[in-house]
Amino acid sequence: MQSVRAAGRRSAVCLAVMVMVLSLVMGNAGAAAEAPKGAPRASVQPSGYSKKGADTCLACHNDESMLLIFRTPHGQGSDPNTPFAHLQCESCHGPGEEHTGRKKVGAGHPPIVNFGRRGDTPVEEQNKVCTNCHAKDVGLSWTGSVHQRNQIACADCHQAHATVDPVSLLTEQADVCFACHQKQRADSFKPSAHPVGYGVMTCTACHNPHHAAGAALVKETTVNKLCWSCHTELRGPYLFEHPPVSENCLLCHYAHGSIHEAMLTKRPPLLCQSCHSQRGHPSVSYTPNSLAGNRPSAFVVNGGCLNCHSQVHGSNHPSGAKLMR
Repeated sequence: MQSVRAAGRRSAVCLAVMVMVLSLVMGNAGAAAEAPKGAPRASVQPSGYSKKGADTCLACHNDESMLLIFRTPHGQGSDPNTPFAHLQCESCHGPGEEHTGRKKVGAGHPPIVNFGRRGDTPVEEQNKVCTNCHAKDVGLSWTGSVHQRNQIACADCHQAHATVDPVSLLTEQADVCFACHQKQRADSFKPSAHPVGYGVMTCTACHNPHHAAGAALVKETTVNKLCWSCHTELRGPYLFEHPPVSENCLLCHYAHGSIHEAMLTKRPPLLCQSCHSQRGHPSVSYTPNSLAGNRPSAFVVNGGCLNCHSQVHGSNHPSGAKLMR
């Protein structure tokens, strides 16, 4: 009889333990279901942060542009390297308890970290939030670079809430850069230009916006190395070199666009005559009487000097000293 009672007590204890475990599991499942789409909040919240995380923010900031954060890498709570795996919105925007606290009507809300040109947060503070995670992407050379010295914020170029950041798209990147670089935008639509404005190539094909060893943030150490990465047929080495060509392509060409053919800075023969003297050579097409008044000068019309000196970048021909073959 006693053994039966003992067995009954053991069964009751086991049943009670099972009920307690089940209630804990169901409680955790309910909490997980109430959590935002991101990761669960930390069990112990730092002071100053809201208790409900993204749920608190989305109660007011619930327009489509905000909700798109869940379709970006930043909003994936399952990835421990993302903001939503930790303090969710407040990982980037800072403690929001005071901002979300109840205020008198018309009293407004204390500001949090805002990003972009319209934000009232200093650029250095904005960029510090981004570089806390993206230090490797930006690189050490960001400090002291042209964009950093000119107080350009990461959010001036990047959209953290966009499903696809426009600056990473072939067809939209140029518009992001042209928002500041107006002269380059105008050059891109000139008759002779790189096809940047037509979505065929990007600004980052030549420039590294975060840091670069070359001038103007070009990706290579010299302009010529950059140009030769695409124009390999002009790289040489040549038996007979044209000195300006081997020195710097920009001595003769505009990189973003020109009104002259082949993006030249001037139309031949004027471009050639800026280095080569006219003396002793029939390089003037105008005479006191008419255009091309004598037969030799007629050769500089239309193609200019290139009518004869066609191998203007250099020649490997045994008789190519004058770049004519």
